[in-house]
Amino acid sequence: MQKHHWLRAGLFAAAASAAFAAAPAQAQGSLVMYCGVQEEWCRAMSGAFEKETGIKVAMTRKSAGEIYAQLKAESSNPRGDIWWGGTGDPHLQAAEEGLTQDYESPANKDLHEWALAQWEAAKKRSVGIYAGALGFGYNTQQIKAKGLAEPKCWADLLDPKLKDDVQVADPNSSGTAYNLLATVVQLMGEDKGFDYLRALHKNISQYTKSGAAPAKAASLGETAVGIVFIHDAVVFAVQGDPIKAVAPCEGTGYEIGSMSIVKGARNLDNAKKFYDWALTPAAQALAAPAKSYQVPSNK
Repeated sequence: MQKHHWLRAGLFAAAASAAFAAAPAQAQGSLVMYCGVQEEWCRAMSGAFEKETGIKVAMTRKSAGEIYAQLKAESSNPRGDIWWGGTGDPHLQAAEEGLTQDYESPANKDLHEWALAQWEAAKKRSVGIYAGALGFGYNTQQIKAKGLAEPKCWADLLDPKLKDDVQVADPNSSGTAYNLLATVVQLMGEDKGFDYLRALHKNISQYTKSGAAPAKAASLGETAVGIVFIHDAVVFAVQGDPIKAVAPCEGTGYEIGSMSIVKGARNLDNAKKFYDWALTPAAQALAAPAKSYQVPSNK
């Protein structure tokens, strides 16, 4: 009788163990995530983290400039926990203003030097998660129809035949556009750089809210040229759209996409868990399936 009792107990324990092993992660609180990359990548990251940890993620997608402005507006009563993605300059600005907090992840040892340089520049309040070079994408059909040679340089975008046929993001909302401004000034000097931007303005049809939007517009033929990070143009080239990505002949700048923990985060422990997880190879490998082709920060 005793033997049967222990047998039943053993079978019950084994069944319970198997049930727990097969079950998804149990709920472990929540996380408010401000995401500064493309929607598809944002959803992939938030969904994978939620599935792996059981932590419920409330994700909002905005441009880096918009997220920075939101953190500033909410500084007296923070609502976000983690800011993931978007160009590094707004992250650095937020760090300088005390809108984000310092954190050293155990994963730092596995990161490229440029990612750690961002962390050090931000006084440990932001870290690099990917890198991407600035350039532009042009619609091959539109350029051919205008009788233009393939644009290869920043100077080519000043051609009068491109009047009202170039798009770039608005620097008031987009880190991409701010990167363009900084790139041009560093390449040409302040005076010539602003002369270039004034001349370029004559060809701009729209200053978009999102940094990546001009690439989509170029792929659809809504504009001949979209000034974007090169990986944003590659997304549409890979799927067969008539768009070609260009690294300008004069040289170019680049972004270090970053991640920061919000100062005063209500779910601080979960923010740190996401931060550590987002720096792993497995998490960063979610980029390519989401059609994002930046260089990951994990070696």
